Amino acid sequence: MRKEVVVVAAVSTAATIAAVAALVRQRRRRKEQRWKQTQTILRKFARECATPVPRLWQVANALVSEMQASLASNETTADLNMLLSYLASLPNGEEKGLYYGINLRATDFLILCARLGGKNEPISDLHREEISIPSDVMCCTSQELFDYIAGEFAKFVNAHPDNGNDTSAKEKKLGYTWSHSVDQVTTLSPSAIKWKNFAANDTVEETLVTNINQALAKHDLNMRVYALVDDTIGSLAGGRFYNRDSVASVTLGTGTNAAYVESSQAVPKWQGPSPKSGEIVISTEWGNFSSSSFPVTEFDASLDAESLNPGSMIFEKLVSGMYLGEIVRRVLLRMAKEADLFGDTVPPKLMLPYLLRSPDMATMHQDTSEDHELVREKLEEVFGITDSTPKAREVVVEVCDIVTERAARLAAAGIVGIIKKLGRIELKKSVVNVEGGLYEHYRIFRNYLHSSVWEMLGNELSDNVIVEPSHGGSGAGALFLAASQTQNPES
Repeated sequence: MRKEVVVVAAVSTAATIAAVAALVRQRRRRKEQRWKQTQTILRKFARECATPVPRLWQVANALVSEMQASLASNETTADLNMLLSYLASLPNGEEKGLYYGINLRATDFLILCARLGGKNEPISDLHREEISIPSDVMCCTSQELFDYIAGEFAKFVNAHPDNGNDTSAKEKKLGYTWSHSVDQVTTLSPSAIKWKNFAANDTVEETLVTNINQALAKHDLNMRVYALVDDTIGSLAGGRFYNRDSVASVTLGTGTNAAYVESSQAVPKWQGPSPKSGEIVISTEWGNFSSSSFPVTEFDASLDAESLNPGSMIFEKLVSGMYLGEIVRRVLLRMAKEADLFGDTVPPKLMLPYLLRSPDMATMHQDTSEDHELVREKLEEVFGITDSTPKAREVVVEVCDIVTERAARLAAAGIVGIIKKLGRIELKKSVVNVEGGLYEHYRIFRNYLHSSVWEMLGNELSDNVIVEPSHGGSGAGALFLAASQTQNPES
């Protein structure tokens, strides 16, 4: 009897061990299948995002064609608006005097002033202040908005007056830039602006500069607006102040745009006498650029379809900081649903659109710590994922890399396209100034952009195109524009 019990116990134990072993094998196979599915999604996404040099040249050439089509006619048939700025001149580095500038942004504005010393002389008396726009003011009319800005500006001027050689009776100069599209008719009477974040719709019928100058006069400011342009042109003005070879400026931040200096002879739709400088500054509005050569994936297509402007701003949706984190989130969500990347259940917050911002994405992408501890922290902070594995975190980094590399390389193709349009690739040195958080604070993005320009042009020509950070951004550009429009108004 005792032997039978021992035999039964042994059989039962063996069966238990066999069952446990089978369960372990089943879990291992399932884990392997999940990982294989993750890698399948990752490889497919990488293939579809690939940007070999021939494709980049296709994008660059398509941009050139769009630019030419837009410059040839006032018809809005092209994807690019190519807004002409009717500036009398750009800075030449010899401007002198104290100038003030305002940069109006989405929810705040920057005020600054500086004294320009002329050629090879340092800038002095530099002061700046950032001011948030109250929510109730953002919902007011454009005139009320300008009145508020003028009031704050008056305080700034009182705190930083002109104590130099200019007489107090002399009207001071003010440059004005903003992060919105301005389709200008003349420097002092631009037409409508399409606001992206403000409810100041009556601006469509109003003359912007008149409104601004009226607000300045209301606050007893002996000052008027001399220059009113979008912020990318402001950055170009800063670049030209320091270097005559600066021919273009690019914004790579939450949004994206490019401005450049074109020969007036290459602009058939220009109306009026040709400027004495022979140059026209153009804001390309290239965020709306579209090409069949774009490496668009199903994740990009769904993002576009669910956006507020489906079918438009395709280049911006592939390149700008507003969308890069969202593309990464969509890929990770697919992996979580189909391959259990973060466990058996999909993290609820991973399903929330636009929760992953590009700064957080950059932090994860550039994490070099052991087992990607910064990635773990960000996944927990942003999505509430508390149990990510080292392998899952490695996948997150790879997805970030794919999205970032594609964006940077497409931006590089855009830069090369502009230089090709100008006919400067082979014969002349060209400087392109870049501003915005993606370029300034996202090291890997910046490195990919530089290396892609080099790849496209090769050893022999790459030295002809210099991509460098902007000189103070659009706010500083407002100062330089005010100076150039004042000292060279007819050039």
